[in-house]
Amino acid sequence: MNKQRSNADVANKKVNVGAILGKYGVYIALLVLFVALSFASESFLTVTNLFNILKQNAVYGILAVGMTFVIVTGGIDLSVGAIVAMAACFAAALAQKGTTTPVVIAMLVGIVAGLGCGAFSGFFIAYAKIPAFIATLATCTIARGIVYVFTDGRPITGVSDAYKYIGRASWGVVPVAVVIYAIFLILGTFLLKYTKYGRHVFAIGGNKKAATVSGVNVEITEFMVYVICGFCAAFAGLLLSSRIQTGQPAGGEGYELDAITAAVIGGASLSGGKGSVFGSLIGILVVGILTNGLDLLNVSSYYQQIIKGVIILLAVLADRKKD
Repeated sequence: MNKQRSNADVANKKVNVGAILGKYGVYIALLVLFVALSFASESFLTVTNLFNILKQNAVYGILAVGMTFVIVTGGIDLSVGAIVAMAACFAAALAQKGTTTPVVIAMLVGIVAGLGCGAFSGFFIAYAKIPAFIATLATCTIARGIVYVFTDGRPITGVSDAYKYIGRASWGVVPVAVVIYAIFLILGTFLLKYTKYGRHVFAIGGNKKAATVSGVNVEITEFMVYVICGFCAAFAGLLLSSRIQTGQPAGGEGYELDAITAAVIGGASLSGGKGSVFGSLIGILVVGILTNGLDLLNVSSYYQQIIKGVIILLAVLADRKKD
């Protein structure tokens, strides 16, 4: 009898440990990574470097906000990298020195391009019932082609000082890019967690048929998810081109993988119904701090690619284990 109780206690402890790791594992990993790099490099734990991490990853962070909405519905968006390039090049072309176009108008053009791409994908996914993988892959290919035609494959340089502001300026020690990212985090969290629309997004990801029966307008909700993602991608493109002072037609390549990785590491489920914008921040910090630490330790970028690939694989495996 005592042996049975002992075995039961051990089993319960194992279950509890597993539940704790499942719920808080990413936070534990972030803490361990932060502490380890603090000891491994003297340059890591400085105010300048910490804000630099946030500034460098603000683009990926904004992308992850939009991608979280998509993943919660059970979808995926492979077009965000191409939208980054399109918005960046359109805006940079209008914001070059010597042009008469106001910077605000140049940025709006880039944002409208992103909204258009998101609406294009959203229409075919929500109303034509084309799988998200195929629809967004098509949007990615089309958008990337448009960018190369528009730029003739050449970078757009010579942007105005006003255009550089959002990507390069700072308010004291805080980069403007970090402030913008914080705004996206706050608005994204509010929309997904505290509004009726956010509840509908989760309902679709949990069970689309049940959501329809419950009165959720599945088509418009799903359509708007991709519009939101397109908007986030466009603004990320503006931030990127402002920071590097160039509109790169090849810019944004592979960014969709970073956004997906951040969302999944932060707790979003690829099967839908789970995820949070705050969780995507944790995912961004894990990847960003790891990359920064490896740079400070002079680890080759080739090895960094391998490590990132392993992280993506582990994130997906952890996601499947939760389900």
